[in-house]
Amino acid sequence: MKLAMVRTGSGAQVVRVDDAGRRFWPVESLAPGLPGEMTALIAALSSGASIPAPSGEGQVLDEAALLAPLPAPPRNIFCVGKNYFAHAREFAGSGYDSSSTSAADAVPKAPIIFTKPFTSISGPWDDIPMVPGLDAEVDYEAELAVVIGRGGRCITKADAMNHVFGYTVVNDVTARDLQGVHKQWLLGKGIDGFCPMGPWIVTADELDAQAMRVTCTVNGEKRQDAVTSDLIFDIPTLIETISLSMALLPGDVIATGTPEGVGIGFKPPRFLRDGDVVECAIEGIGRIRNTLRRVDPAALRGAA
Repeated sequence: MKLAMVRTGSGAQVVRVDDAGRRFWPVESLAPGLPGEMTALIAALSSGASIPAPSGEGQVLDEAALLAPLPAPPRNIFCVGKNYFAHAREFAGSGYDSSSTSAADAVPKAPIIFTKPFTSISGPWDDIPMVPGLDAEVDYEAELAVVIGRGGRCITKADAMNHVFGYTVVNDVTARDLQGVHKQWLLGKGIDGFCPMGPWIVTADELDAQAMRVTCTVNGEKRQDAVTSDLIFDIPTLIETISLSMALLPGDVIATGTPEGVGIGFKPPRFLRDGDVVECAIEGIGRIRNTLRRVDPAALRGAA
């Protein structure tokens, strides 16, 4: 099942999308008793509620109307650094990695967990803002994101997949210069609009999390291409690691890391520029497509 958020004449709605991604049905019409907000809906479905199969032709889905499927998760997005072997090595050799000192410790021995503010989330077709002062070394990172359904603390690897509701696509956009200057990753990755997400959530029963291809193109040129079986730390390990420290909640998002091929992996680095188009896609889920657009800082002053 695919669940999305769409912009309609009556506001944002949670909808069920057909397998082809061309038509949708509002959840409130399919199951009037279920919540109309995505996080609450995920919690209800993970507790045994269900959405009946759609009937009728539904409504034609306009891609431009799609919003981020989880625009307001319960807290920051959990992210995983250096979680593909080839990317860990390219990052360690890039000069931007403050988490390793040499090629010998390029591959982490335990998951590197950080967070990306939920305020960075944007839609699957939204522009990525290029704000002067934050636009010198902007990079892309296509990632598979796990959406938690049933929450819990101290979840074991053996039980972890029972807590997964579904999956979506994110682009963990990063200002590499800020990442280097501040020696940590929050400011460089937490910029408003630096986490395009979508196009929808695909429920876990439809996908094999160990066999999904993750790709990214910039202006039509393929930059990233890997399979999730290449993850250093798999999804059960990530869930066990995070939930040992804190209870996971329905609607929590875990971005599992990016493959080799990011901009800093090239010699010289290939950073994003105003007007570039980045497309991140994951086999079995879909694609998000975002354009870099310069923003006047004056338009942001006082915004909240």
